[in-house]
Amino acid sequence: MQIHTIETPSLGDRSYVVTDGTTAAVVDPQRDIDRVEEIVEQHGLDVTHVLETHNHNDYVTGGVELARRTGATYVMSAQEDTFFDFHGVEDGDELTIGQMTVRVMHTPGHTPTHVSYVFSDGERTAVFTGGSMLYGSVGRTDLISPRMAEELTRLQHATAQRLAAELDDDTTVLPTHGFGSFCSSAAADETTSNVDPKYGVEISTIGEQKRANLALTITDTDEFVETLLNGLDAYPRYYAHMAPRNKVGPGPVDLSPAVEADPTELAKRIHAGEWVVDLRSRTAYAADHVTGTVNVEVGTTFITYLAWIIPWGVPVTLVGDTQEEVSEAQRQMVRVGIERPAAQALDGVERFGAGLDRGSYRIADLEALAKHRADGDDVTVLDVRRHDERATGGITGSIHVPIHELEQRMHEVPSDREVWVHCASGYRAAIAASLLARSGRTPVLVDDFDHRLEELGFELSSD
Repeated sequence: MQIHTIETPSLGDRSYVVTDGTTAAVVDPQRDIDRVEEIVEQHGLDVTHVLETHNHNDYVTGGVELARRTGATYVMSAQEDTFFDFHGVEDGDELTIGQMTVRVMHTPGHTPTHVSYVFSDGERTAVFTGGSMLYGSVGRTDLISPRMAEELTRLQHATAQRLAAELDDDTTVLPTHGFGSFCSSAAADETTSNVDPKYGVEISTIGEQKRANLALTITDTDEFVETLLNGLDAYPRYYAHMAPRNKVGPGPVDLSPAVEADPTELAKRIHAGEWVVDLRSRTAYAADHVTGTVNVEVGTTFITYLAWIIPWGVPVTLVGDTQEEVSEAQRQMVRVGIERPAAQALDGVERFGAGLDRGSYRIADLEALAKHRADGDDVTVLDVRRHDERATGGITGSIHVPIHELEQRMHEVPSDREVWVHCASGYRAAIAASLLARSGRTPVLVDDFDHRLEELGFELSSD
């Protein structure tokens, strides 16, 4: 049995291609299935099954389209409620995929209908756990409904206990979530894994999870429920659109370049209230940008924060330096159901911003902020980290508005003075600074790491 891992760092998820060398199954494929097709073509595989562990809350599945294009059997829990046909499975069912056997386990908790798939070829056993058992912890249990969170957390604890009891210690554990995904519980400890020398990716085993997984080291269910629920914080708002989208059977994507927009077209879109997203680096944007745009630097967390803060359904135009960075942003967007950019513009701000109103703002570090405060200057500081991050200590007297709440709470941010904006690393602060500038405020982007707050002598509180 060979396992090819497809990582999606922008969402903290994985998909898998499992094969006996000829026949293959694909587990939890992301929307851009060309990555799957590349592996299949490279190794000359015949995909006979596409397996979903659950109806996903953090991305739009590519499973329906992959099954259609390959003629594979599309497999989900028989309890799933969808608007398309699929092969329903229940606990204890077995599938034959080439030389491999697959046992279905009902593993509720992350969702009520969640299933895991235990693959075996007679030599190796691997369990694909989706959002149930992760490395060090388990998937979130509050995504279906806050009212169901306690019930699902109890089920999640029982699921982890069952996996540990029924599977051998050397069984490879391969989750879909837990690599930065907000579908992972905040209590997750991802140190309970090792890098597989053959495939170069993190893997773990049931035996390793028994020693360190939160759901297995805390044996009392009530204690586990309290620990897990207390560790949960906000998750991206766009999650609300994912499960309903997946229920209707998502179709193919179009990753071809969007129509080009000239400066006049960009100005019209900004004036109409659409989002023109500048993908350039935070330093380049701060030095020179088109007024009214928003800076979301393309990178591994691009789509999480764009889709979290944007009003859902608003047209998005992408601008940047190169087609490569625009194409990467576009690929990340389709994974969460933002099907096409309204337009694009390339070759830097001198070209796409020609003749338009331009702006800039200062960049500083925490050392500069500390000096201003030590000199007695009245400096306004905005902390845009999440609530759980703020609880570890924030600058005393600073304003705390998490990045995903900023647009709705902009009135809490002063407009008559400079506002120094910080987060954990500078990435979210850069987004926030661009939102402040768009609203007519005067930001100073603090491009620095929050672990330096204590070493620089800032007075901290957890208000």
